Amino acid sequence: MGRLPAAPAARRRFLLAIAAMVVLIVASNILVQHPINDWLTWGALTYPVTFLVTDLINRGDGPRTARRVVYIGFAVAAVASIYFAGPRIAMASATAFLAAQLLDVQAFDRLRAGSWWRAPLVSTTLASILDTVLFFSLAFYGTDVPWTTLLVGDFLVKFALALALLGPFRLMLPRLASGDAR
Repeated sequence: MGRLPAAPAARRRFLLAIAAMVVLIVASNILVQHPINDWLTWGALTYPVTFLVTDLINRGDGPRTARRVVYIGFAVAAVASIYFAGPRIAMASATAFLAAQLLDVQAFDRLRAGSWWRAPLVSTTLASILDTVLFFSLAFYGTDVPWTTLLVGDFLVKFALALALLGPFRLMLPRLASGDAR
């Protein structure tokens, strides 16, 4: 995976992003097993923040660093999720997370030169579609969990949160000391 970023601010952002990814993924994998109703689980409220983390790192430190955060967060969270959420949830989550986050990094990077809101909104929406379909079909297919309705509810919440998290994304932009890295 290479060395830690040299600049103290970049190193701090990198390590904080990895820690945030692990906490958010493990918490979401636990919470996805607790439905709010037939359309929604508690995990739908926490997981979308992972896309905010990825997009902020991508904007500030570039796609290479964002992919490193995804890979390390993926590895640590997958192992922790096996223990905290069970193997089936952990494997479904790991598969969906890796595919969706790498799509998010690539789409964000291609759109980064446009309006400040376009890259995070489009990349998160595309990645959320992939993540939601992969996760719910792998985690709950063949069980008595109403996974198709949960899939729809989960995606709608992810999209709503993608819109809501544009505010925090915009507010955090000036704090990215290294600027718009490529």
